[in-house]
Amino acid sequence: MSAQELLAVTRKEEIPFQVLLASLSRSRATAYRALKPIVLTETDSQKCSRAAHPRALSPAEVAEVAKVLNSEKFVDKAPQAIFNVLLDQGVFICSVRTMYRILDAQGAVAERRQVARSRSFRAPELLATGPNQVWSWDISKLRAHSKWTYFYLYVVMDIFSRKIVGWAVYLQETGTLAEAVISKAAKEEKIKPGQLTIHSDRGGPMRSKTLSELFSDLSISKSFSRPHVSNDNPFSESMFKTIKYMPTFPDRFGTVQEARNFMSKFVKWYNEEHRHSGLEYYTPDDIHTGSHVEKKRNRDSVLAEAYLRNPIRFVNGTPSASLAPEAVWINKPKMEEQAKTC
Repeated sequence: MSAQELLAVTRKEEIPFQVLLASLSRSRATAYRALKPIVLTETDSQKCSRAAHPRALSPAEVAEVAKVLNSEKFVDKAPQAIFNVLLDQGVFICSVRTMYRILDAQGAVAERRQVARSRSFRAPELLATGPNQVWSWDISKLRAHSKWTYFYLYVVMDIFSRKIVGWAVYLQETGTLAEAVISKAAKEEKIKPGQLTIHSDRGGPMRSKTLSELFSDLSISKSFSRPHVSNDNPFSESMFKTIKYMPTFPDRFGTVQEARNFMSKFVKWYNEEHRHSGLEYYTPDDIHTGSHVEKKRNRDSVLAEAYLRNPIRFVNGTPSASLAPEAVWINKPKMEEQAKTC
């Protein structure tokens, strides 16, 4: 859609032009330039043309340098090498940088070696507006009884409610064990085909064939973090930090059963009692079951009664309890933020 067409839309719908551009991720400068193009007269063009710099090579000299660079003797050599070979022969034709500029103008500057190219990965963008739409899962090491010995903690959580929907502690880190944890969680939460997206990092168990087959069987969409970007899986990272910063979390676990006993108590406390700051101090179970709606009404009722008893203490009128988030993102698109600020 051209800038003129966008302008017509803003007039018809009464939308500010800048807001429309932001929602479409269009550059304001480009749009305004298209609306008022600069027309150069012949005199203006003459003023804009620059005289050749006194240190610049003449066209004849440029042609001579290009001939040397493309000669059979130097065609496969780097400009720096050519420059020094010519110096050893008592010849100076131009600087190394000028050689590069001449070659670049001819499209002759490129990487010719067979080198590995890094793949570019797009940041995952996931939105949850209710429970059991997006899960995040990961595996973390728990230090065991002796040095360099670990137990492996598997945790699956719902990013909307922050509820831990599945967990286990094993002696190994494998895709088969991960499949068992996620399969059990999906069964307990009664996940329907096409309902769920599961996000994780790119570890071996996460990309295992066993887990991929489970996702295919249950019609679960899978999402992965970008390589070496821990911020792409923030909910799992935050969960493990919460676990390991608990006052009762031991430095080491003597047995795998000891680790399981600890996690069993933690999960019950976290899901049913923990007042989560990101949930406006409702518990994960409150959000997951929807009981936070009734609890908000109760909070509002208590605040309203407090206001009626002492209205002078509430300078902004009748207070109300905070609402729990209606949407939770992993990597919220920047376009949304731009439209919000306009």
